[in-house]
Amino acid sequence: MFARGACVNVAAPMVRYSKLAFRELVRHWGADLVYTPMIVADSFVRSQQAQVYEFSTKRSDRPLVVQFAANNAADAEAAAALVAPHADGVDLNCGCPQAWAVRDGCGCALLYQPELLSDMIRRVTQASGLPCSVKVRLHQDLRRSVDLLRTVQAAGARMVTVHGRVLGQSSATPPDLKAMALLREHATVPFVANGDAWSAEDVALIARETGAHGVMAARGLLRNPAMFAGHERTPIPCMVEYTRLALRLGTPWLTLRQHLAFMSEGSERCDRRALLACSSAAGVLDWFEARGVDMKQQTMFR
Repeated sequence: MFARGACVNVAAPMVRYSKLAFRELVRHWGADLVYTPMIVADSFVRSQQAQVYEFSTKRSDRPLVVQFAANNAADAEAAAALVAPHADGVDLNCGCPQAWAVRDGCGCALLYQPELLSDMIRRVTQASGLPCSVKVRLHQDLRRSVDLLRTVQAAGARMVTVHGRVLGQSSATPPDLKAMALLREHATVPFVANGDAWSAEDVALIARETGAHGVMAARGLLRNPAMFAGHERTPIPCMVEYTRLALRLGTPWLTLRQHLAFMSEGSERCDRRALLACSSAAGVLDWFEARGVDMKQQTMFR
């Protein structure tokens, strides 16, 4: 996948949003590699209900990386083994900045526990038989970031994604492309850059400035799932296809509505106020049909 000279388009692990219907959508519109939402490993291992709710897939949902948040190697190992038959890789979240994650010893807390993270990588790899990757944030002291990169590579990490901000920086702070470029020089595995990819032009810029093998997009894809395909705004057909997929796959109404709210924010020729006034999926179908969209026509997906 990480062919020489080609930049891989990666859809980020977004809590609540990177569910099956959205993954199917972004694959069709240019994403090469797609992640599940971040899944909390301990509850996933202990609760069959959590397994059903947090992880659903299908044959066409590949290549797929499942991301876990864990604070110990045993939970990471057990969670990885559960999803191994249905995935192509397992990722360890070392970049979530939310207070609850850091307090519980996962997410960004792992940036300061390289020995534990190394043990998790080794055990996940052995238990699942899949490539294990990590997603990290920058340290204030870039020497620590370089040391961490070397440590996870030595432990067997097969890919590293770097979010170009440090813990505590808001999303309004531009990602540090120079810092990511410095880390890329020390990478011996595929290196993915993450942060402020809002358009195909941004993706090209980030890849050029960092030398990354791939660029990961998050909020940009929520606003425009067709971004990787070169569309400046969400095309109406993209919104239609998401609606079809969501209904076919049983996506909850609130999730469907939230995705359409994101997409319509950046969509051309879209009466957003009328769309957001819909109180049910049936209302959304009526909204499309009132604008000349035949919702009964054959979907482009198989």
